[in-house]
Amino acid sequence: MSIRLTRTIVLWCPDWPVTAAMHATGQGTDAPIALIDKGLVFACSSAARTEGVQRGLKLREAQYRAPELVVLPYDPVQDARVFEPVITRIEEIMPGVQVIRPGTCAIRSRGPSRYYGGEEQATQALLACLGELGIHDARVGIADGPFAAEQAARGTSRQGTAVQIVPPDASPAFLAPLSIGILVDDRLAVLLHRLGVHTLGDFAALPALDVLRRFGAEGAQAHEKAGGRENRSVAARIPPKLYDVELEFEPALDRIDQVTFAIRALADRFIDTLRSSRLVCTAIRIEVRTESGDASERSWLHPRWFSAADVVDRVRWQLQGGSAIDTGLRSGVTRVQISPERLDSTGNHEEGLWGSGPDERIHHGLTRVQSMLGHEGVLTAVGGGGRMLADRQILVPWGDRPEDGSSRSRAASPAPAAAPAAASAEPWPGSLQGLTPSTVFRRRHPVTLLTAGGAPVAVDDRGRIDGVPGRFSPTGMPDDLRRITVWAGPWPVTERWWDPERARSLHRFQVVDDDGDAWLLALDGLDWWAEGRYD
Repeated sequence: MSIRLTRTIVLWCPDWPVTAAMHATGQGTDAPIALIDKGLVFACSSAARTEGVQRGLKLREAQYRAPELVVLPYDPVQDARVFEPVITRIEEIMPGVQVIRPGTCAIRSRGPSRYYGGEEQATQALLACLGELGIHDARVGIADGPFAAEQAARGTSRQGTAVQIVPPDASPAFLAPLSIGILVDDRLAVLLHRLGVHTLGDFAALPALDVLRRFGAEGAQAHEKAGGRENRSVAARIPPKLYDVELEFEPALDRIDQVTFAIRALADRFIDTLRSSRLVCTAIRIEVRTESGDASERSWLHPRWFSAADVVDRVRWQLQGGSAIDTGLRSGVTRVQISPERLDSTGNHEEGLWGSGPDERIHHGLTRVQSMLGHEGVLTAVGGGGRMLADRQILVPWGDRPEDGSSRSRAASPAPAAAPAAASAEPWPGSLQGLTPSTVFRRRHPVTLLTAGGAPVAVDDRGRIDGVPGRFSPTGMPDDLRRITVWAGPWPVTERWWDPERARSLHRFQVVDDDGDAWLLALDGLDWWAEGRYD
């Protein structure tokens, strides 16, 4: 039984995450750039690689190898957003594009080859299209099936060419010498290596039925790819409907009130277009460009959905940069673009049968106060990560969610105002387990902890307590001593032990006084202070 294979063109843009970051931040192509994800180098530019930086290095090691290294956070959403205009341009000359991942896409070869007069001509047209977009290091591979075509595109770096075309029916021989690690995960690759299977050709030579029985459906699919028998065709995407709106100013406007007044009609059109499609927007991205060439880009969230007035407020807050006073701008604004980042059906946001009166009044009240005081004027509390309770109390602007970390700008990229909420799920050695105190003192609250004989309670270098706690003063005054009925501890907390200048070591205790109040105490050196109270 013959298998019908789909002749496929795969476009691959090397180091696409770095290219997207350069586009978003305005960095030069020759700058040594490293994208950091969870403290490790996720991707780096060619200039950084020449200085010894490579994927998987720790940030400190990467900076040691390249002192001039430009460190940026890795943002997968940014990769997809910057790649979208590239896909749109490709679809104008070659319809039927499938996005494999940001920076890599697949196209059926049959149509473009017929139109341009051959596969070689089609690849040249594709590379010329990308060259017009400023992407000059793209690679193209053509083979039977998307997997073989992608490997052909990636193999161009070894050949020093931009295009590699594998003749029809030659994909099995092309794939045979490649390492098995490019096809399967690390766990299966280790197992196959132990079985003596090191290349795709070795894996393809195994009986298909035995592979299915031993490795399941996933292994059987990998076996087909290894043998160049991939029967999966290109699934062309359906181009999404664009709701982006933009407004250009000629001449440039140099006052915030002028810009906000000018975009009111634009905001109305933006919301009306969404409403006509039965959609609401819960996250938007605003991009502001100035005549000096600066660009400010930021994502904004909303606790419910955006109205036209909410959109205008976000533009004003972004121009103010956190200030609540309308002032002149350093450079005139030439263009404002508004794009929806998160859309939802209006049916999911309809009011209940009896309405939502109290919630609606609270929402409108807080939104009104925020519009008068600015984006940072109304804050809500969320939990974050940390060892000390005061570190876990995070205040974020009303409507923002800290897990998005959306406070970013091309002109200046400050750290997000709040740590990601996901950090609370990360392991924090020494953090308090179980129920947390209902009252947390953000500033140190000095207290006194004594033994029954009146001596200060201390902890030695080995964590052993020197004396049993017997008296406690929540105010630190001798005339306010209370008897301790129950106590527990100590629990050590050590931070930055590798940095002698910033290292901190303390011990926690829980005590209950004779009034029934429970306290969480901490000993820092010789000083006792209350971290929280269990009310």
